[in-house]
Amino acid sequence: MAPLIRRSFLTVLPLALVGAWFARGWRRDMQRAQDLSRQPLQPPGRALRVYHLGHSLVGRDMPAMLAQLAGAGHRYDSQLGWGTPLRAHWETGVPITGFDEENDHPRYRPARGAVASGDYDALVLTEMVEIRDAIAYHDSPRYLATWAGAAWAANPSARIYLYETWHRTDDPAGWLARIDADLPEHWLGEIVLPVLGDLAADRPIHIIPAGQVMARFIRRLEDAGGIDGLRDRHDLFARTGEGTPDTIHLNDLGAYLVALTHFAVLYHRTPVGAARQLRRADGTAAAAPGPVAAQWMQEAVWEVVTGMPQTGVAR
Repeated sequence: MAPLIRRSFLTVLPLALVGAWFARGWRRDMQRAQDLSRQPLQPPGRALRVYHLGHSLVGRDMPAMLAQLAGAGHRYDSQLGWGTPLRAHWETGVPITGFDEENDHPRYRPARGAVASGDYDALVLTEMVEIRDAIAYHDSPRYLATWAGAAWAANPSARIYLYETWHRTDDPAGWLARIDADLPEHWLGEIVLPVLGDLAADRPIHIIPAGQVMARFIRRLEDAGGIDGLRDRHDLFARTGEGTPDTIHLNDLGAYLVALTHFAVLYHRTPVGAARQLRRADGTAAAAPGPVAAQWMQEAVWEVVTGMPQTGVAR
């Protein structure tokens, strides 16, 4: 229906019918978005070139661990900041806190040029947390759509992923409760699905569900009373310079778990049986989980990734 005809048509419709007409359109868009978010992908036939865009919950070590899990041929670059929203990475006038510190490494490549190059098979984006603030003040859906559109313009076959993270372990609403609620309400409901409902292209955006994997593993660990020297959620997180618990940044074991999750989603391969002794980005040996803890991590990853259609990985 042409815009002029549509406006004339609406002027003579009762308001209730106008509301019903728009509601049907919204439901249709949301159903389309749901279908796209659940659209399975074919497993990649070769090693991937991956670009990571985000902040310190991506970090340097996790992508390096992913590369080791993936093996020969896997390539990656990144642009990071401290608590950086997608908006700040796109808008040149918005400062990126911690830019110099986080990107002082050989894998840094400026984001706008990297994505426009079309060099990457997969673009992995994440949003700042508090996720509710990112949505309210930094227009997360708009900038997810902007980055996805730029990637597809340069490489129509590029795969787009939103990496779901977590909140502080001392969140007053409860750490596990936030992980459970935030994925359907915010990561999917307010970021991915509105974008897919609005995009003209029938291309999916999938989820790398690191928060869900952490919750699955931690519940098993804490219910069991610990394993291989790990007792609870705090054993996946770093310590500050004063020795107190860091409530949001991961240690080597947490980075390993998140790297396993990226590997399973990007490569459609089970991580069960994967190497557990990896290196950090600087080449030093990372702390490794014990054999049983590693197996529990790997099993949690594959259970979540194959049980969640929004990852694009078929059962």
